[in-house]
Amino acid sequence: MLASSAFAASNVYEFTMKSIDGAPAPLAAYKGKVLLIVNVASKCGFTPQYTGLEALYEKYKDQGLVLVGVPANNFGGQEPGTEAEIKTFCTRKYSVTFPMMSKVSVKGDDTDPLYKYLVDAGGEVKWNFTKFLVGKDGVVIRKFDSPVKPDAPELVEAVEAALGK
Repeated sequence: MLASSAFAASNVYEFTMKSIDGAPAPLAAYKGKVLLIVNVASKCGFTPQYTGLEALYEKYKDQGLVLVGVPANNFGGQEPGTEAEIKTFCTRKYSVTFPMMSKVSVKGDDTDPLYKYLVDAGGEVKWNFTKFLVGKDGVVIRKFDSPVKPDAPELVEAVEAALGK
């Protein structure tokens, strides 16, 4: 079920996105997991964070973390590629194995419904690689702005706390 602007979601599990391969990707599939939802871009100064995001995912995925990459072209036209180009880039250059979604808008009049919810709950997306940490209950715990690297102590500590470590 896609959320509409008239629909007041209570958590992220009420949203369905499209995977980077075009298949429906209901976030309800991740119920009970901790999510880190990140708007990504291939041609950004923060793009090397893919390495750290993959390392974070690898370290904690068996403990219940799911990292969700959401390509967006809202900032400086830094994600101009098609889904196929984005997937190839992420896989070949950064060996990304975490779930990637289809490109959406994370800001402006055409903001994706999930991002409307995330922004309402956690704050504005100011640039690429903004990270929303979502608890096992599907509710936003905290937003981390672009400069916060995936291995930053405050992010790792928040992930571990959400996982119950």
